[in-house]
Amino acid sequence: MCALCLLSLPVHAAESSYFDIAGDEWFVEAVEAVTEEGIMTGLEDGIFGPYEPVTRATILTVIWRLEGSPVMSVEEPFPDAAEDWYAGAAAWAKGTGIASGYADGTFGGRDPVTREQLACFLYRYAQYKGEPLATGALGLFRDADAVSGWAEEAVRHAVGMGLLQGNDVGRLDPQGIANRAALAIMLQRMQTPAVG
Repeated sequence: MCALCLLSLPVHAAESSYFDIAGDEWFVEAVEAVTEEGIMTGLEDGIFGPYEPVTRATILTVIWRLEGSPVMSVEEPFPDAAEDWYAGAAAWAKGTGIASGYADGTFGGRDPVTREQLACFLYRYAQYKGEPLATGALGLFRDADAVSGWAEEAVRHAVGMGLLQGNDVGRLDPQGIANRAALAIMLQRMQTPAVG
């Protein structure tokens, strides 16, 4: 076929395994990769829910799966997670110190996670793994002062490792709720070695 004819052929999006992903979204490659690896799964009825909020239970579960879903029992599991679908992940995360829960001893697995909270979970996971910790420059972002003091070290790490990046107007949006598409992207970045 001639080169000019090729230019006129329609461009097709990558085929997605989820009904709610067309295949041309900015996150499709990451979603398909974490699905294939078994790190993230879809929601009900064959959807991924890319714009759905990440919950505390979800982040624990994906980190636990990254570790091969190890079995761990703890003396005092989170009372609100002990019989829930993420009980194994919660027990492991508590036992490793990746999750400590709220002051009343509960975990709140269905609570949505902000971007800075997500950075904290990933930071604690890096500490648990004994990985080098990064110190990114928050001053590059217009809303750096919106990062909570307790999360600053973790956000610096996430920025320095390239896990957490700013949006197209130079903001980190640390108080914004993280969505499942962003989590898939961050997980893909965690598993992609830096070049250079």
